[in-house]
Formats: sequence, structure tokens, C-alpha cells
Amino acid sequence: MKSVLLIGLGRFGKHTAMKLTELHHQVMAVDVNEERVNDVLPYVTNAQIGDSTNEEFLESLGIRNFDLCIVAIGDNFQSSLETTSLLKELGAKMVVSRAARDVHAKFLLRNGADEVVYPERQLAIWTAIRYSSDHIFDYIELDESNAIFEISPPKSWINKTVGTLDIRKKYNINVMAVKHNGKMDLSITPDTRITGDETILVLGNNDDIQKCFHI
Repeated sequence: MKSVLLIGLGRFGKHTAMKLTELHHQVMAVDVNEERVNDVLPYVTNAQIGDSTNEEFLESLGIRNFDLCIVAIGDNFQSSLETTSLLKELGAKMVVSRAARDVHAKFLLRNGADEVVYPERQLAIWTAIRYSSDHIFDYIELDESNAIFEISPPKSWINKTVGTLDIRKKYNINVMAVKHNGKMDLSITPDTRITGDETILVLGNNDDIQKCFHI
């Protein structure tokens, strides 16, 4: 369990707060807007109304006591940048800031952010890949070159085992799991048989996966 300071309670911030709480972390939520703070109160450990660009206010929160600080401000880049910088100056252990564009990310990283996330861009990529093909059910980007795909197995794989198909050697990808009726089976062996009633989770280079599955 981690202690998390979450600053900015728009849609992204609120959903982040809800998920963090679901994962049993302690969340202190902050926003300058009283209505947003009230909306998130049922989902967090504590919440305060305040201006995160005010050094005295931030200092009063005890920044050094948090394992993680998330700057989820999306509608005011200047506030996001100032908040990120102040958090680091006040001794934040880890600062993750939201960015909308690459230029924002560069400034955030130069001014205290340890990591930067692009929620809109990441969701746009996921949406494009997920819905542009009928046989892709999920997609997780690991880096610029590698990803995990949940995908329907090719017809030529049905009723064959993973070992017989020799997937790693032929296609340079790894079968991580099979999913049937919503249940995930991670115990993949050379004897695991592809029946056609499941989806499979494969890990590999994007080019190799696209070539193998004709994406």
C-alpha cells in the first residue's frame, strides 16, 4: 500500500483516484474546485480544496510523507508546471505528471517530473488499434516497439498445440496466456492446445505481431 497525493480532479484525476482506492492505496486528493473535491470524497482517504501553485499550501500537506505525487491537471499547463516544480522542491519522492503534448512533457521533465503520462494520446492509440481490426480485443503498449495483444487465434492454429506451432521460433512472439469465457489461463506449456474458443495474449515486437496476425 502506498500513500499517494493526487492533484487535479477532472475526469482523468477522478478515475485515477477511484482506481488507486480500489487497489487499496491511501489517497489524498487536491483541487482548487470545491465541486470536484466533493465529487471525489467517497473514493479517497482525504481531500482538500487548495491551490497547488501556492507553496505554503503544498508544504502544509507534508509532501515528503507521500510515496507518490500525481499531477493530473489537464486544463492549465502553467499550473501543472508550477505544481510539478514545487513538489520536487519540497522533497517529493516520485512525481508523475500529465502531459498533452511532447513540448509539455519536455518542460515537465526538466522541472521536476520523474515520469510523464499522456492519457489522451495513449487512449487514442489503444482505440485505433482495438477497433480497426475485428480480431483484436485488447492492446497494452510496453514501449515504442513492443506490446501485448489479446487476439483471436488464426484458423491455421486451431486444434494445434503451442509446441507444434513453435510460435516463438517461427514468429518471434510469445504466447503469454489464453482467455476463455473471461477466465485467464497463464499456465502455458508446449502441450497447451488452441481450440478456437478462446482469445490468446501474445507478447512481442509490434512488427512481428502485425506480420503474424495480418494486422
